Amino acid sequence: MDMPRHWRLNEQRYNLVGTECPACGAKLFPPRPICPDCNCKEVQPFRFSGQGEVYSYSTVFQAPSGYEEFVPYTVALVRLKEGPLVTAQLTDMDNDEARVGMKVEMVTRKLREYGEDGVIVYGYKFRKPVADYLETEVD
Repeated sequence: MDMPRHWRLNEQRYNLVGTECPACGAKLFPPRPICPDCNCKEVQPFRFSGQGEVYSYSTVFQAPSGYEEFVPYTVALVRLKEGPLVTAQLTDMDNDEARVGMKVEMVTRKLREYGEDGVIVYGYKFRKPVADYLETEVD
């Protein structure tokens, strides 16, 4: 990954920033320069809450190059509270805990190491909300 692209994607990767259309209210992720619903060109940055629920998921047993250290891992389509679907790895849980409809929250985690120098690339993943862990401990 080249450095300009890395810095350009920072808001998207670390803060879940997309765009919102002022004309029709559509919330878009990843960000787009033009609203695909109404073709408005005046879209504005929008920071998503990071809250959502698992829409669908699958467990990966043979990872692409660079992701082998996480095998097996679960990748999910997450419907954000604000509407868009995002694809991300589920983390901080066993693979067999994933369920459709499960509430999740965005966290920043290591995605992979890049290049010979082992540059660590971080980005968003999703986990069960912390409140769910606290309820389990209290019970």
